[in-house]
Amino acid sequence: MRKPKIAFFDFACCEGCQLQVANLGEALLDILEAVDVVEFREVMSEKWTQSFDIAVIEGSITTQHAVERIKEIRGRSQILIAYGSCATIGGVNGMKNNYPLEDIRRYVYNDNAEFFDTIPTRAVHQVVNVDYYVNGCPIYPPEFIAVLKAALAGLPYHVPDNAVCVECKLNENVCMYERGLTCAGPITRSGCNSWCVNNGNICYGCRGMMSNPNETGFQEVLKKYDITVDLIMNKMNMYNKCREIK
Repeated sequence: MRKPKIAFFDFACCEGCQLQVANLGEALLDILEAVDVVEFREVMSEKWTQSFDIAVIEGSITTQHAVERIKEIRGRSQILIAYGSCATIGGVNGMKNNYPLEDIRRYVYNDNAEFFDTIPTRAVHQVVNVDYYVNGCPIYPPEFIAVLKAALAGLPYHVPDNAVCVECKLNENVCMYERGLTCAGPITRSGCNSWCVNNGNICYGCRGMMSNPNETGFQEVLKKYDITVDLIMNKMNMYNKCREIK
């Protein structure tokens, strides 16, 4: 039986999610037994196919050229997986959308701004259809493997839509608010096994905002610790600005 062909592509990103895949170790070897990787710039130079079963996309869409390229990749693939915050929700590149395009372009490129095109940052699904999502910055490796298995089997994968706090409690972490730190966990969708908090960091909201957060409960938390809603929304702005793009 022919192995499914899989290709990895990057757009505006740091390529950290591709590095996560390259560092999967023995799990990567198991994946390679099940698929043929036909394009993956992070780890190989070969390109030997015009079409593929699965395209895995890292990075957000920030130029008209990127729009044309992602549409071309979508047309060549049967299944498209967006992985990493930049691809799934716009990521840190979305912060550009806080400013007028011309202003931010001149801020970055100065006198050479006229030579560099830019458009409002968009997540991949805001340009083409996406079949599967792997959230996070960087991706949580076990989730990537679960999503890839689902895609290969033709099964749905449902991204968790409850708070990171749920996983945090299950992992018996001391709440960051009790430590005097402001955390986005109460309104950020889970699925990462509260990875950052497990390692002593706060949640920055890199997995995106829940569709229906417990606003009343969160407001009580903010009131208890004398934290403003504006401060939390400013933190969420780091990854989630593209929610406003239609």
